[in-house]
Amino acid sequence: MKKLTKLVILLLLSLIFVACLASCHGRKDYDAFEIPSEFDTEKQYKIVFWAKNEKNIKQTNVYKKTIADFEKLYPNIDVTMKLYSDYKIIYRDVITNISTQTTPNVCITYPDHIATYMTGKNVVVPLDELLYDEKFGFGGSEIAFDAPKAEEIIPKFLSEGQIGGVQYAVPFMRSTEALYFNKTYIEALGYEIPDVFTWDFVWEVSNAALAKNEDGTYKLNGGNKMIPFVYKSTDNMMIQMLRQYGGEYSNESGEILMFNDTAKEILYTVAENADSGAFSTFAEVSYPADLLNRGQCIFAVDSTAGSVWMGREGPLSTVELEDAIEFELGISTIPQKSEETAPVMISQGPSICLFNKEDPGEVLASWIFVQYLLSNDTQIAYSQTEGYVPVTAKAQQSEEYLEYLSRAGELDEKGDNYLYYAPKITVSKLLLDNIENTFVTPVFNGSASLRMAAGEMIEQVVDAVNAKPKKTVDDAFIDKLYDNVVSLYHLDGIGRRDDIDDGAPLPAMSLWIIFGLAVIWLGIAARLILNCVKKGKK
Repeated sequence: MKKLTKLVILLLLSLIFVACLASCHGRKDYDAFEIPSEFDTEKQYKIVFWAKNEKNIKQTNVYKKTIADFEKLYPNIDVTMKLYSDYKIIYRDVITNISTQTTPNVCITYPDHIATYMTGKNVVVPLDELLYDEKFGFGGSEIAFDAPKAEEIIPKFLSEGQIGGVQYAVPFMRSTEALYFNKTYIEALGYEIPDVFTWDFVWEVSNAALAKNEDGTYKLNGGNKMIPFVYKSTDNMMIQMLRQYGGEYSNESGEILMFNDTAKEILYTVAENADSGAFSTFAEVSYPADLLNRGQCIFAVDSTAGSVWMGREGPLSTVELEDAIEFELGISTIPQKSEETAPVMISQGPSICLFNKEDPGEVLASWIFVQYLLSNDTQIAYSQTEGYVPVTAKAQQSEEYLEYLSRAGELDEKGDNYLYYAPKITVSKLLLDNIENTFVTPVFNGSASLRMAAGEMIEQVVDAVNAKPKKTVDDAFIDKLYDNVVSLYHLDGIGRRDDIDDGAPLPAMSLWIIFGLAVIWLGIAARLILNCVKKGKK
């Protein structure tokens, strides 16, 4: 009898186990967030804010002051900040914490990443209603500071946070890429500085700079090292060149269209110039600003946020003055296909998303803090740390910000060049003048992987021509490269999930796994019962 009882218990546990497997898909992390009618200012809230900072103490100080000022306005909200050095690490940690329901409340991130965060229901808070709520929306009646109105957020920047037609992020700062160049060297090679830099011009000048003296040193700088053209972000390079040359990348439905003939021609161009020694990447040779400041390159493409590293007097330059050359730094839009058309340039920069929690009051407290991040005090102060621009018309059109833009090249009251560093203000104006010429790529679950794959193709081509022995970049190489990056970044079958439903049917493979486990466990239980019955008969 005891054996039979144990077997019955085993059978029940087996059934419970199978039921748990089937029900783990579809578990709701949280109820959908609903805006509370009131905010309890007597209740204490602790919110966690994850942000990115690459050892720029001035940005850290802006964050600290923002939090301190906000907590004075809302003494019942305690903000704890965690700083990361890389957005990819933030992305990884958020993904890890989603499974344990320990996400931060507020996170500086990218829409491509948010699309992946949305793999569970109600994990990321949709912001459409919050944006325009009369009490707690942007500039709402219950907000205790001078927040911008939703309509004062630059529409093009705001639209970047839409995923599947739903607003899941608001912009925090915006930047683009710029071409930083050594004007002195270009003119020494006998070229005039064009109004618009084209790819053809940059490739031609870069190869001309490879001429050497009889002793093997380069004629242009008299040294042993010259890498004329260095690109920091190869994913942006591929994406922007595809756009300029009419090649497809992906669409709003999440289809991957990047592996086409236009991409192949771009890769051939990269291979040719990497093979000659005219071109390389950050992954291969390190920071382009360092090479530019040492006189070891002519063209450096980097974010406008990287402007404070550029130039001999760059306030964040890591090159000692005795190792930096004297040269005239020029700044332009990134290389273009043609001088005749409007510039094509990517819009980038961090966005802010809000994670759902069990307590709606905690989410509302976090949302109020998000608004403070877009107030003039924070927007203007943070934009002055690097070559970012504020994301609101309220900040961009303020007297304080306009005065800042007018003082390029001045020293502050302490005699420091950081605040008004001319290249930093120049790249800010470059973006402000070209907001309508910027673009963003479609966002869907997997778009972050696609972006990494775009850069990986360029990196692998550069690696191939620099390998020993050198690899031949031909059609067969590129076809294999396409297959490799599809596999490496798991691009098969990815795409947008506009309406993520945790109650949706399980994928076929998952169903077969659950069915197989059920058969195994039930088979074991049946065999044990049968053995018990046989022993009973004896």
